[in-house]
Amino acid sequence: MRYGFWLPVFGGWLRNIDDEQMPATWEYVSDLCQQAEALGYDLTLIAELNLNDIKGVEADSLDAWTTTAALAAVTKTLELMIAVRPTFHNPALLAKQAACLDRIGQVSGGGRLTLNVVSSWWRDEATKYGIPFDEHDERYARTEEWLDVLQNCWKGQHTSHSGRFYNIDDNVLSPKPLPTRGYSRAPQGAGLPTLYAGGESETAKNLIAAKCDAYLMHGDDPKTIASKIEDMKQRRAKHPHLAPLLFGVTGYCIVRDSEAEANREVERITSQPDPSQSPAGYANFQQWITGSQLEKKLSLRDYSVSNRGLHSGMIGTPEQVKQRLADFEGAGCSLVLLQSSPQHTEMARFAAQVMQRS
Repeated sequence: MRYGFWLPVFGGWLRNIDDEQMPATWEYVSDLCQQAEALGYDLTLIAELNLNDIKGVEADSLDAWTTTAALAAVTKTLELMIAVRPTFHNPALLAKQAACLDRIGQVSGGGRLTLNVVSSWWRDEATKYGIPFDEHDERYARTEEWLDVLQNCWKGQHTSHSGRFYNIDDNVLSPKPLPTRGYSRAPQGAGLPTLYAGGESETAKNLIAAKCDAYLMHGDDPKTIASKIEDMKQRRAKHPHLAPLLFGVTGYCIVRDSEAEANREVERITSQPDPSQSPAGYANFQQWITGSQLEKKLSLRDYSVSNRGLHSGMIGTPEQVKQRLADFEGAGCSLVLLQSSPQHTEMARFAAQVMQRS
């Protein structure tokens, strides 16, 4: 199992707790990533949203691309999985930026940059930044074409493309992403940055099976995750020229000395006043639900923690959390993306009491 963590670019993950002691500042996230390296974490996911999805649109949030560029210069081992939304980026220009970032962060085994491809869901954010907002299936049609341009620019020179969304004439991209990489995986294109993606609609799953290297899932129990993995393996089998997909799951983690202590922490972060009466982040949550085609309905309890994190059940004593992780590994996951609060203390606790290294 590889251990990753969401970078707290929004100042935390709890919509009902105002101050999580993890400010959305460069100083905090850079210190956190350097601490994570020392603790043995494998990667960090840097989410890309120009507005704060957790604390409300007026709250501070960090830009994903400038933050990742800075992290590439001050970290040494972390895989930097940066989220990218095709609607916001020309694919040829993004291919250039990503290749440069890959070179900045290179290590002896290759580059460290990977991409989490996200088909945007937040209409208000797009309009506030002057970006056209496509409806669901149109967003995925754009993403499919965007991925073709991106990978062709990485693979060769003098790339041209004429399509519904993008027209590229004789692109030249030098330098390319590094040809070898230091991570244990089998991407579809030798030497290309790994492409992660998530989604629960039929359109999303078919696209990921055909175009990406890894499937990321919101929080769910291991049995549900195993079923999703089997479904994605069958979709991938329709593309026999591609390497097998990798699988990762998100989870909000609470490790305590006793189950009772862990449950008290769950109560603390979820039993706040009705969030609809304090709507700093509630409107964003509603747009995520209506703008995405999710496989299950979500409750106000789900609202309190982002990305369905509590559904993963990584809550309890160290032994209980270790067993849950073993269950996810048995289901087919090779990566867990953790959220916790405050991260500088909770990630240290998790590393000391749960992480297993051979």
